Amino acid sequence: MKKMMKWVLAATLLCGFNTVAYGQNCCCCCKQHDNNNGAQKVESTELIRTSQSWDGVELPDYFKGRPELVAVKYVFPAGQKLGWHHHPVMNYGILVQGELTIIGLDGKEKVVHEGEPVVEMVGTIHHGENRGTKDVILYMFYLSQKDMPLAVQHPEVKKP
Repeated sequence: MKKMMKWVLAATLLCGFNTVAYGQNCCCCCKQHDNNNGAQKVESTELIRTSQSWDGVELPDYFKGRPELVAVKYVFPAGQKLGWHHHPVMNYGILVQGELTIIGLDGKEKVVHEGEPVVEMVGTIHHGENRGTKDVILYMFYLSQKDMPLAVQHPEVKKP
């Protein structure tokens, strides 16, 4: 599983970079090849292709200027809740362990299960909770620019 997740992480970063920097679809390394004279083929599975966040809202246009790609591994202990926040930049990820519940200010919820991708809300206040019994491990990939925050906290928001 660890080897697969490292490959998924590397492929996601490379494909995301090609998409952002060059406006291209996924790179040739992500397609099936048989360069090993009959050895096992590299397998690819598209996990998500969307222009909407998990709540169905259209993602914003790309920024103008030089992109900065950021990959972050999050570990949420069982029972942990994040504070209310919003993302000024687009981001998406893969949950590799546990279940994470994302809650919008409007009460709308999305439960992300182990192995599933998620596209976060942009500019909309929300928070996440690990309601499960094991740690959540989540890899997130941000399409940002230099000196932009990945998230902006909203401590003044109280849970409705």
